[in-house]
Amino acid sequence: MSPHVASLSLAALDGPDRFVERHVGPDASEVATMCAVLGVASLAELIDQVVPEPIRRRDALGIGAAVSEPDVIARLREIAGLNEVFTSLIGTGYTGTITPPVIARNVLENPAWYTAYTPYQPEISQGRLEALLNYQTMIADLTGMDLANASMLDEATAAAEAMTMARRLTKHVGGAFFVDGDTHPQTIAVIRTRAEPINIEIVVGDPATDLDPSACYGALLSYPGSSGAVSDPSAVVERVHAAGGIVVVAADPLALVLLASPGSLGADLVVGTSQRFGVPMGFGGPHAAYLACRDAHARSLPGRLVGVSTDRAGRPALRLALQTREQHIRREKATSNICTAQVLLAVMAGMYAVWHGPHGMRRIAGRVHRLTSALAAGLRAAGITVVNDSWFDTLTVHVPGRADAVHAAAHAARINLRVVDADHVGVTFDECSDIALVRAVLGAFAVEPAVGMIEGDAPLGLPAALVRQGEVLVHSVFRQHHSEHEMLRYLRRLADKDLALDRTMIPLGSCTMKLNATTEMLAVTWPEFADIHPFAPAEQTLGYRQLIDELEQMLIACTGYDAVSLQPNAGSQGELAGLLAIRAYHRSRGDTGRDVCLIPSSAHGTNAASAVMAGLRVVVVACDANGNVDLDDLDAKLAAHTEQLAGIMVTYPSTHGVFEEGIVQICARVHDHGGQVYVDGANLNALVGLAQPGRFGADVSHLNLHKTFCIPHGGGGPGVGPVACRSHLAPFLPTHPMRADAGPPAPLPGGVGVGPVSAAPFGSAGILAISWAYIALMGDDGLRTATETAILNANYVAARLDDAFPVLYRGAAGRVAHECILDLRPITKAIGVTVDDVAKRLMDYGFHAPTMSFPVAGTLMVEPTESESLHELDRFCDAMLAIRAEIGRVAASEWPADDNPLANAPHPAEDVAADAWSHPYGRELAAFPTVATRASKYFVPVSRIDSAYGDRNLMCSCPPIEDLADLSPAPALTQIRSTETLRA
Repeated sequence: MSPHVASLSLAALDGPDRFVERHVGPDASEVATMCAVLGVASLAELIDQVVPEPIRRRDALGIGAAVSEPDVIARLREIAGLNEVFTSLIGTGYTGTITPPVIARNVLENPAWYTAYTPYQPEISQGRLEALLNYQTMIADLTGMDLANASMLDEATAAAEAMTMARRLTKHVGGAFFVDGDTHPQTIAVIRTRAEPINIEIVVGDPATDLDPSACYGALLSYPGSSGAVSDPSAVVERVHAAGGIVVVAADPLALVLLASPGSLGADLVVGTSQRFGVPMGFGGPHAAYLACRDAHARSLPGRLVGVSTDRAGRPALRLALQTREQHIRREKATSNICTAQVLLAVMAGMYAVWHGPHGMRRIAGRVHRLTSALAAGLRAAGITVVNDSWFDTLTVHVPGRADAVHAAAHAARINLRVVDADHVGVTFDECSDIALVRAVLGAFAVEPAVGMIEGDAPLGLPAALVRQGEVLVHSVFRQHHSEHEMLRYLRRLADKDLALDRTMIPLGSCTMKLNATTEMLAVTWPEFADIHPFAPAEQTLGYRQLIDELEQMLIACTGYDAVSLQPNAGSQGELAGLLAIRAYHRSRGDTGRDVCLIPSSAHGTNAASAVMAGLRVVVVACDANGNVDLDDLDAKLAAHTEQLAGIMVTYPSTHGVFEEGIVQICARVHDHGGQVYVDGANLNALVGLAQPGRFGADVSHLNLHKTFCIPHGGGGPGVGPVACRSHLAPFLPTHPMRADAGPPAPLPGGVGVGPVSAAPFGSAGILAISWAYIALMGDDGLRTATETAILNANYVAARLDDAFPVLYRGAAGRVAHECILDLRPITKAIGVTVDDVAKRLMDYGFHAPTMSFPVAGTLMVEPTESESLHELDRFCDAMLAIRAEIGRVAASEWPADDNPLANAPHPAEDVAADAWSHPYGRELAAFPTVATRASKYFVPVSRIDSAYGDRNLMCSCPPIEDLADLSPAPALTQIRSTETLRA
């Protein structure tokens, strides 16, 4: 254990200051009440019934005692103080930015936004869906494409997704994918990682001279390039299209405010990152990337897509369109394992454009470009060569043999420049740059600038043929919220449309929607964490390195594994990293034929998709009548694939919500056949402090920090999915080309690791302090108490609802784990009421629905977590029982099957208050079904949404504006030339 972790072992804390008592909902008396309902004398007795003895661990984790909230904040201040915040002009896709305070306070720091869940229930998600539609509209506008998805994990993985999407779209016989050599190095590296397992050859070079369109099914071009050069891609696009290929363009959206759009130049797909739109660098993340395409390719687009539809009353309404959660439907035939997005960050980036509007965006982009042009003029006047003849915000400067000296001089001025090689230095300006910074950078090159050199009319760096013509951000949403009171009210209106954890329990099975305490969130916006470039010199990031080391040791203690990589920035990426490690391990031993991955039929759909992406063949293992892995079928599959077995992916506790008694046998049998065991960490909230996957037979797992360890879901992202493994797999954890210490903790036998799975060396490092704080605040005893209480709460809910909605699966002692599946199929068969009806009616009661029809169609999966009090559990159970009584009235023909509170749910205030009311039940029952709803009522903004209509009539950007005649034009680039503008 790290000495830093040991230092957290302060004296045990007593009394009301214990954080665990504020994180865990039920107090001692409530625990006793629930135990009595369950017929056990104590919580310990219940846990003995639930957790199988062969996996049970009763010793301490070794993290130590809980630390108080003031001490945790003080300790984080110490760690943050080890980081040095220089002005980083390194570029490579990460730049300084200014988060508008109105967005920082009312989105990033607002629990109404950061505690929301993925908008799978659209009627209670209209606010965040509208915000995402703004983001999609902004990206589509700037890229010149027809539509964009609702964000992706980072630019590098978006480029990798575009690579595979392009292969799906073309019938080109060429098997290679060409990548512009002037692409950010981390993007090239991630593309290589993703291409190798699925047998895509990567060719990197100069598109003008090295690209053979006949041999490549697609090409990725950078616009501008990583060096700063702005090249017209049109000729290359024509050549690739002539050969039947697909062109992907990686583009900086701020540059696109001034540059001709990639769509106008012929691109088929466009990728990039919106980090510089008000989202702090955060040592590499989280940030919202994008992938935009033409209408013809919409149904191949990975990730989430917000579309416009209508509700039953014909009102416009939003929902996720097309391939929503396709992994759970298509499994190994899914085209991507991406099941999440970067919603909170996409909302921030979209609102940044809303706040600044077209005039403001032109002003910011023009100012950045003018400052860069001033630097270029100053360098050239001093006889220093600027390599790129064109630029937007980046210059590559030739200083033969002097690069080290330039960096040293810049460092003395607390400026980081990009390290290219011994003869070249890179400089990227951003929104935070000013004339004083231009002078300082020139000084690092030993240039004494003349006043005219800086403040005169330096030549612009954009090729005249590529200057954007016409308006940007033409929709009215980008033109009407520019005063703070209007923006504040707009954000409040959107938040009020949604149900998030700040209003109500979100009992989503497998999603672990638990408290995100304010203390845990505090450090995220501190400049010492927020304003650090991911490629800043190591000596400036000692605080981050310490935080990462300590968190890794905490996670090792929780899981029983030997090593952890924090690089994967989503659970799906953690899955991929773990499977790539298994594959690389076998190949290092000469077992190149081991490519079969066994996956139980109950598994998360992303498991199968990730296995295919890792170059493995999926073989499904059946489950028995109790929802457990069928050991006989497992034996048969093991025997049939002994020589080809790579491993098995299992979720534990199972996706069916039980602790399978046979997990140790499963691990042993797979090992006996030469395979590795991957345990999906989605349900780790039922294990921490009670059992450790690394000790009961698993070899590798991904861990969802946005579930078990309290990183907020943010409306569907950010997430963090570290991969943890035993020592023999540690050499095959992700590496990174830009930072050696982000790689495996042990040297590799005769080779390198699997490469990076994310753009930044440590993934979404900017939010790791949240999980660090949670673990420190809880300590050994608190973490175990949280797990035990999560199990107690789930069993209590199961007991209260079992007579009304039978619990489908139970463990050997008749108990469930941390979640339970309620079976509505007999009700649907006998009465016609569906899970959809119950889910929508719960909205009238003020609740987000449980997980619908997963892992079993026609069921609801409930996970209450440890954070909910007995009062809230009872409120939910009372609502479910009241709904069951309403179902009984339908069964008794008191209400028609097609006209009752369930079939018509949810009920917006507009409908309830309408003059006409023809339903056979009263308005009061529709709107206020319980006393609790009278005290605090949430009204949905729309009624039930017609998703099929939206898919048939796909519209995935803000509805078009018919009349823009009264809109004043934004200033053209040529208007942004004055010294006063530069100083603004």
